[in-house]
This record gives sequence, structure tokens and C-alpha cells, in this order.
Amino acid sequence: MSFFRVLKSKLPWAKSVFDKIQQRCFHTSSAASKGFQVSMSNLDTVALPYECLQSRIKIVADRIGKPLSLTEKVLYSHLDDPENQELKRGESYLRLRPDRVAMQDATAQMAMLQFISSGLSKVMVPSTIHCDHLIVAQSGGEEDLKKAKEINQEVYEFLQTAAAKYGVGFWKPGSGIIHQIILENYAFPGLLMIGTDSHTPNGGGLGGLCSNYDQLIELDLNTLEPHVNGPFTPDLSHPISKLGDNATKNNWPLEIKVCLIGSCTNSSYEDMSRCASIAKEALAHGRKSKIPFNVTPGSEQIRATIERDGIAQILRDFGGTVLANACGPCIGQWNRKDVKKGEKNTIVSSYNRNFTGRNDANPATHAFVTSPELTTALAIEGSLNFDPTVDSIKGSDGKEFKLNNPFGTELPAIGFDPGQNTYQAPPADGSSVNVVVDPNSKRLQLLEPFKAWNGKDLENLPILIKIKGRCTTDHISGAGLWLKYRGHLDNISNNMFLTATNSENNKMNKIKNQITGEWGAVPDTARDYEERGVSWVVFGDDNYGEGSSREHAALEPRHLGGVAIIVKSFARIHETNLKKQGVLALTFAKAQDYDKVQPTDKVSLVELNKFVPGKPLKCILSHTNGSKDEIMLNHTFNEQQIDWFKAGSALNRMKQIIAASK
Repeated sequence: MSFFRVLKSKLPWAKSVFDKIQQRCFHTSSAASKGFQVSMSNLDTVALPYECLQSRIKIVADRIGKPLSLTEKVLYSHLDDPENQELKRGESYLRLRPDRVAMQDATAQMAMLQFISSGLSKVMVPSTIHCDHLIVAQSGGEEDLKKAKEINQEVYEFLQTAAAKYGVGFWKPGSGIIHQIILENYAFPGLLMIGTDSHTPNGGGLGGLCSNYDQLIELDLNTLEPHVNGPFTPDLSHPISKLGDNATKNNWPLEIKVCLIGSCTNSSYEDMSRCASIAKEALAHGRKSKIPFNVTPGSEQIRATIERDGIAQILRDFGGTVLANACGPCIGQWNRKDVKKGEKNTIVSSYNRNFTGRNDANPATHAFVTSPELTTALAIEGSLNFDPTVDSIKGSDGKEFKLNNPFGTELPAIGFDPGQNTYQAPPADGSSVNVVVDPNSKRLQLLEPFKAWNGKDLENLPILIKIKGRCTTDHISGAGLWLKYRGHLDNISNNMFLTATNSENNKMNKIKNQITGEWGAVPDTARDYEERGVSWVVFGDDNYGEGSSREHAALEPRHLGGVAIIVKSFARIHETNLKKQGVLALTFAKAQDYDKVQPTDKVSLVELNKFVPGKPLKCILSHTNGSKDEIMLNHTFNEQQIDWFKAGSALNRMKQIIAASK
């Protein structure tokens, strides 16, 4: 564990969470918490038992014998069994009881379908569904929302009735982005929430106070300058002073086609007000955005408040289009028409991710991400070769000016305007609510349980694809136009591995069927194997499954017959998702063994009867020339997760436990 000591910064452009540190103390004293309960939110009747949380913290603190960081307090206070939970750093899996569950509409479909198949009559913890992912950005907020309600009526009705039946709160389309709604209505000190969206960092950094740390790192923010990241990955970072030169050297398009601000992490009132300060200054000099400029409010409350306070109008005068309170282009819900697919172009946004084709389904789009302030400033000149911290801008009168430091307010002076009431609370008794799934629907499909492991070794399996290079969850299961099939596992499986690169030919979506010898699309080949009753495996490179949490990226391979994913290393969340679906998530004990794998090999995973935590599994690669290689594969399965594999999935195992308890 590291502790970051951040030195005072005078840096105006790169907004830091350290600008104003508000220490929100987690009450643990007996006098403060004894018999005291706090309502989880204004929309819930369930209270948080602080006395119970304090009791668990004390049990663990006594066991460990050292002060606890805030992170440890939050986690350990939610332990299912604090007396007996194993607490080995870097080894133990914690069994936790969350306070809430939050689901966005794209992933809530599968979550609710899985819940229906569990046989439970009502959710066990307060839960909510947030309709933010299915609204396509095109014309503007009001028109796009109306169209989304028409197109997605079947899905919205399913989610609304399922929520009512099983005791889940429902935030209607237009309410806002799930993360902003949570921050406005549900966040509180000590909260432990499970979410179906992917932003682990969006809940804020969980630091520690008055504790011991392995490493002390000091950062002087005065030595930093604003950065822009991209293209094609958020890992490629450029200081704004070098962005233009780097773009020129790499032949990236200097001209910016579109700038977009908003998204779940950058659409608060403060974000919008700071961007408006830049826009207002530009307008005062007769300048506005040189290019299309899209604005996504984070919630209905943010939209209503910036409308009331004139911020939205300033952004419109600047040339902005205010989109619906939803994810929109950030998740690929963007009906973009200014460039053709395959046309090389540049966009800049304040979004979270910029993987290939993520925003507009165009693999030639060079997407860069940065702060909303920098995005707004870059829109004035429409070029990557512009540094708003030092460069001058020519006003309409011909005189040059430089932008002042952006400014804004955290909270509106007269409070927030809640706008329209878009929340539907679940009824006290939803047992009479009828949830209908049309068997002929193209968007919704009831689930069939995955088959349990038969107790035998997995032998002579074909390799569906040996993936070369980066493979994010967007490569495994793309979003954008595919979002409409998130509730229909069979239909959405037609997007599996479409943009992953095949090591055999360096092409996307073209692999060889090892049974027929024919070349075809990845999903089609997987279906052919599945129809023949042949299971298959996938091999991959480093950090396999990075990006969005996207459960479908684990569900689809399992649905089409995949039994193992073998890679150099996994992204943490995706590795767990694979385990939950009964897929063997395995890593090479020796990374160089990746090179021993030939796409035409037959793969055998043997001695599975010895599958236990901490012990590697044996893999035999049978080559077409008759030779064999034996390699060892590591895993991070614990006993509970091995039970998931044996049962066929975590959901199957949960059903077994429920049945045994009756």
C-alpha cells in the first residue's frame, strides 16, 4: 500500500482532486454510533447500522494489532465473518456484504435475467437500475431522448416491471448517468457498493489516514502540466506543450473534427461552470468553437441547474449542442455523420476511454481524452497544435488574446434544481407484477443454465483464436450498435472477438476452422464448434480483458462453447468475470510459452481432479507434426471459485446453496 503526499499546486488547468481535501470522517466511537442509524438515502428506508460496522472494525483491528487505513476500515467493516476471515495481504479473498447494488440499463438486462433465473423473490440489498446507456446522441437532448424511448420501449418496460417485481428502484431514461446519480443520491462515508458499470475509480480515491504504509511517494503538482492522452489508448500520455509535435511525428491528424465534454466522471456542475468560463471569455472576443462541440450533462439535476443558471446557454452560444443526460458517445451511442467509416480523423473528449472505434465505431478515428477544460479550449482553434496555456488566440477584431485560467464553483450558490422527477420507487409488494419476455424477441432472452463440469479432463480442444497484442473487452464484445442486444445473449454473441487480431494472419475476424479447414468469422466458427459439441480455448497476450467491466465479454465465450482463456496476464475485473461464468482463466507460468502455441494445436488440460488453490494446472499442446509441449498454467482460483467452475457458473453454485438451505 502506498501513501501519496501531494504538495501544494498552483496549476490551474489540470484540476486535481487535491484542490480541496475534505476529510469525511468515518464515525467509529461508541458515543457517536451507539444505537445511531443513518438512512442510506432520502429514497430508502433502510438504515446503515454504524454500530455493527464499528464492531467489525474493532474485531479486525484487535486481530491485526495495528492501525487501519480508511480503505481497510471500509472493507473490513463489511466482512461477512470478521472473526474467521483469512487476512493475508495479496492472497486472501474477502467475503463482503455490500450496502447497495447499482446497475445501468445495458448491463441491468443481463443482471435481472440472471436474477430471475436464481429463483429469489426479492433483492437482498437496496438496488437501483439507471437508464443511461441506450440513448443515441444525434440531434440534441430532447429529440434523442424521445427517439430512445420509442426504440428501446421493450427493454425499458422489461427493466421497469422487473424492478417493481423484485424490489429495485428505477431511474427512468433521461435521469442521468449512473455515477452522477449515485453521487447525488446514494454516496455516503463508508459505503460499499457493487455496480454493473466499470468505473472502479469513479467512487473517489480511498486513501488512508494515520496508518502505516509500505511506500511514501511525494508529488509536486507544480512540476506537472496538463496532459492529453491518446490516440487509441488512455495509456499514451502527452504534455499539452508537446502534443502538436508528437501528432506531427506520428502522422496523426492535427485537425480536430469534434470536441465533446461530459461523461460520468466529468459532467458535474463544477465541470460545466469551468468550461463555461472559457466559452464566455472566447465569446467576449468574438470567438466560439470552430468545430462541433457536444455537451453531456451528468444528470437531470445538473441539466436543470445549468439551464437555470445560464451555463447551458453560454455553452450553446459557444456552438455547443446539449445532448441527453446519458452516456451517449462515451459508450459508442453516437450516430456520427461528419466522417465516413475508415476515414482518418481526430476527436478530443473528456471521456474515460478512447479505445479503437469505441466512440463512433470507426477504427480510423484518433480519439484523445483530457480534462473538460482543455477539451473546451481546444475547440476554439480546432487543432492539436494549440496550447491554450501559452498560445494566443486572434479575436474577431483581429487582436490577439490569451485565455485566463478557467474558474467555476463546486456547488451552485442557490442550490441545485432537481428538474423532473425521474425516479420510480419499487412497490412494497411486487409479487403481482408480471414480467414478460417475448420468446421471439430479438433483444431479450431468458437464460439457460450453463452445463456443470463433468469431472473429466478437457482433452484435444481446438484453439478458436490465438490473439496477438492488445485485447480489451471492446475487442471481445464491442459496444455501440451492439448495446441493443445486451439482454439477448445469443444475438450479442455475434460480436465476439470481431476486432481481435488473429496471430496466424494478422487479420481481424478471420480465423481457420480447425475441423473443416475453412476460413470464416470468429463467432461463426465458434458456433460451428458449439453445434458439433466441441469445446474450445483462446490464447491471448498481456492484460487481456482490460477496459470496461463488460460481463458479456465473459458470457459470450462461455455461451458459444469456450472453456478456457489462457493468456500472459489478465485485467483483474475480467479475470473474475470469467471465473463467475465457469470459464478457466489461466496464465502462462512462463510468458515465453505463448510462443510455443501454434493456432493448429490441440489443447489438453489434464489432472483437473487435482484443481486446488495455489497449484498450477498442466497443459499439453499437441502439434500437427506429432510433437508435444507440456506447459504449466497458473491461476488465482480460491476454493469458492473452483466450486463455481465445477457447478458451471457462480449462479449455478448459488442455486445449489439456496436449494441446500431449504
